[in-house]
Amino acid sequence: MNSRLYTGRVAHHRTPSSTDGTPENSFGYGLYFLLLDLAEVDDLGASLKHFGHNRFALTSLHDRDHGPRDGTPLRPWIDALLAREGIDLAGGSVRLLAFPRVLGGRFYPVSFWYCFHADGSARAVLAEVHNTVGGHHNYLLHNRGARFDWNDRPAVRKVFYVSPFIEMDARYEFSFSPPTDSLSLGIYDYVKGPLLLTATLDLKASDLTDKNLMRAVMHYGPMSLRAWTLILLQALRIATKGIGYHRPVPMPEEETTTQ
Repeated sequence: MNSRLYTGRVAHHRTPSSTDGTPENSFGYGLYFLLLDLAEVDDLGASLKHFGHNRFALTSLHDRDHGPRDGTPLRPWIDALLAREGIDLAGGSVRLLAFPRVLGGRFYPVSFWYCFHADGSARAVLAEVHNTVGGHHNYLLHNRGARFDWNDRPAVRKVFYVSPFIEMDARYEFSFSPPTDSLSLGIYDYVKGPLLLTATLDLKASDLTDKNLMRAVMHYGPMSLRAWTLILLQALRIATKGIGYHRPVPMPEEETTTQ
């Protein structure tokens, strides 16, 4: 199966700001993700005790948490989104890297959809971003239907409010590795020109089994609650360093931004 369990570490590093003179800030913590091939989730939900698709379990994927967020199947939604940009996967796989729900709890700072053509080549990556006030936005990264080059660093203008401690006058750059036995990922936030924030993921894959799911949950706890708590603690830490607060801005009109 293409579906895997990934465990590893996320790290954030904020460089001293050239615009407001505030100090640097760094933190990191262990975490886990599920990489779920959308063609496999029903079989996984039927064969595993500790994973459910659209049902309660120790860990689960619910369609209404992603994509159109109306509970309809995810694959038609992503195919239609890609088609609007001239991208045809010809039936290739789509794999969603996301936190699972754990005992029903949910919070997804960022999830990634890896979109592959039937010939096995990557064609796009969709970054699905959530903030802590209930909003979400997508950034679609692609090469106009051509093969996605893992050595590229695709960039988009920031249009969605995420952190109250980072201005909106910014752009993101991304770096990806293919989702194999290991997976690395970087998000680089350039504010008014200079690099301000770097967030990286370094993950190792294991088989998606009941034993491994239980081990991950017992070791790290409910992933969404863990991430939410650590984000809030870091916000308090940043606030004590005198880093300026930026008020929320209206949501972008379009739900998805493309390169």
